[in-house]
Amino acid sequence: MILDKLFAFIDRLSPGLRKVIINTTWLFADKILQLGVGLLVGLWVARYLQPERFGLLNYAMATAGLFAPVASFGLKSIAIRDLSRDSSNKEEILGTVFVLKNIGSLIALFLTVGTVILLNPTEPYTQLLVGIAAFVSLFQPFETIDFWFQSQVQSKYTVMSANSAYLIMSIVKIILINLRASLIAFSWMMATESALRALGLVIVYQVNGNQILRWRFSGKLAVEMLQQSWPLILSEFMIFIYMQIDQIMMKQLSSAEELGLYAAAVKVSGLWYFVPLAIVGSVFPSIVKAKDIGETVYNDRLQKLLYLMAVISYAVAIPVTLFAEPIVNILYGKNYLGAAPSLAVLIWAGLFVCVGSARSTWLITEGLLNLSAATTAVGAVVNIILNLILIPRYGGLGAGIATLIAQMAASYVAHAFYPETRKMFWMQTKAIFMIGIIKEIRQFLSTK
Repeated sequence: MILDKLFAFIDRLSPGLRKVIINTTWLFADKILQLGVGLLVGLWVARYLQPERFGLLNYAMATAGLFAPVASFGLKSIAIRDLSRDSSNKEEILGTVFVLKNIGSLIALFLTVGTVILLNPTEPYTQLLVGIAAFVSLFQPFETIDFWFQSQVQSKYTVMSANSAYLIMSIVKIILINLRASLIAFSWMMATESALRALGLVIVYQVNGNQILRWRFSGKLAVEMLQQSWPLILSEFMIFIYMQIDQIMMKQLSSAEELGLYAAAVKVSGLWYFVPLAIVGSVFPSIVKAKDIGETVYNDRLQKLLYLMAVISYAVAIPVTLFAEPIVNILYGKNYLGAAPSLAVLIWAGLFVCVGSARSTWLITEGLLNLSAATTAVGAVVNIILNLILIPRYGGLGAGIATLIAQMAASYVAHAFYPETRKMFWMQTKAIFMIGIIKEIRQFLSTK
């Protein structure tokens, strides 16, 4: 009975919505493949390196990612939005974004190297690890191609190129493990994978009848984009602070081994984040178009998206909390059992990651990017303060508690204090506490 209604519902979908579903399916396929291979290879790498060296590798990645928002210049959502609305000017949009991202990548590289030298002046090995990891930023400008395919709801092309690079490097990592390779070799793998991914994007773009050489830079458009994107740059930086700064602070306030245990918990807790990101990424263009249709349709789509995000979050968080210790034991082994308490706490941050990702589409569509930076700044400040208090006392568990509270503050609670975002606060509240979701389910099941 229910299946019949579901199939009947799918049959009545508009071509545009079907396109969204197909695109989401491709994104899911991409992440599921990476999840499967990543679990196998990533866990193998973690077991091989053991907590201390695994902690150093994650410290290198976290430090290299500290200035990733500078490399991206916050242009992703703006580029996708503009390309979704009018693709006739794609060469100028893509060319301008590409040049800006190249400038940002160079700035990010120098800032990363300077930061690791400042934080670890007597640790040349750590400096080398971070320096190698920082080379990833030099290949980020080629993500501009991905923006085009996302705007056209054609993510299958970027999925194919990304997975090719991912599979090749996974095989190389297995070879390195069997060769008993050094930690430096595994650090180089991150930069190499980014280079292969960039090459794949160029190939699929050209094969599909596009030409990168037609891209052109516009100084006027660059200024317009940067005027819109600076709040996103700040927002993305603040997001990193309350999502990743704990790993940097863990190394400085505790030890590399404790960081290795905590990093294991972080990786497991975030394994499923591709689900909300894939859904929101595919739905984003339709949300933008719904704004032009009317407020009723627009609000209805947003609320349904928030409900879906909350349901998915609870379905993941509850069982992981109950079985955190056996999950860690099965995945990482007995040497990582100390990660279980952190995992039981961190998994709940996913609820606010989900409703926060849905919130981002609303802020962009409404032109409230400045408030995005403001709310994420709240989370960043909360996270740093709580990390300073809790990490010295409770180690990874303290960092997990700080991350959860900071995520909740930035993605949800902060909206209550701004008149412009109070509407989103109440929509998120309905989703988090499942207010009205029974009515939505009944309406769906009663559809003939």
